[in-house]
Amino acid sequence: MALSKRQRAKAFRLAQYALLVVVAAVLAVVADWGEIKRSFFNLDIAAEMFPNVITVALKNTLVYTALGFAFGLALGLVLALMKLSPVAPYRWLATIYIEFFRGVPALLVFIALSFGVPLAFGLQFDIYSTVMLALGIVGAAYMAETIRAGIQAVPKGQIEAARSLGMSSGRATITIVIPQAFRIILPPLTNELILLTKDSSLIYIIGLARDQYELTKFGRETLSRSPSLTPILVVGLCYLIITLPLGHLSRYLERRTGGKKISTPESTGLGVSG
Repeated sequence: MALSKRQRAKAFRLAQYALLVVVAAVLAVVADWGEIKRSFFNLDIAAEMFPNVITVALKNTLVYTALGFAFGLALGLVLALMKLSPVAPYRWLATIYIEFFRGVPALLVFIALSFGVPLAFGLQFDIYSTVMLALGIVGAAYMAETIRAGIQAVPKGQIEAARSLGMSSGRATITIVIPQAFRIILPPLTNELILLTKDSSLIYIIGLARDQYELTKFGRETLSRSPSLTPILVVGLCYLIITLPLGHLSRYLERRTGGKKISTPESTGLGVSG
């Protein structure tokens, strides 16, 4: 007897569940649980990482990310306004910057700021300035496109209404358009914050004192003295402490904004900056 369309769909779902059960059962049988425990779940090594993994590495990761995000957001706003400017050279400069730093790996920016700028210009940045500039310069290229898309998503009637009340174009942009644009782009900006959190691991290229270690550097140093991969697992869990709440926040904000979609680097699959 031929199955109906609904019955076929139900049978297909049951087959997928059965496949997952079979794969999980096979993995459970063939896995060497003793070796997995020794390699990833050595509680003695994990205990030795505390409290420094929290009070030093996690704290520094948050500080580096916040500095880079703040600088990148300010620079991204300037670039977005330049790209929307009626003055052609501003648009060209913004486009060149955005295309260049979206195409260059963040690691190269870290290297340039850490080694190239001191050699070429005699400028020596401290660790916090280097991280803020490197993450901010790269992040700004992505955030500029997100902010531009948000500004363009604000209905033109808002500007026309503000102008009809006697506001100048600049004042209407600052007081009417930009606040609404930021409400629209909060979800993709949260995603950009997650990307910058992971990009902060590139700081390993710079020589650091122990009290300046972020999570990845701290994990690498601990791993070099450990017979187990437990430090990597602990560091990974610490990253999840940061990124999972941000992911939930992004989805919450997206629901609050009505799930309005705008064209951003994230939505076009170009949001990976590292």
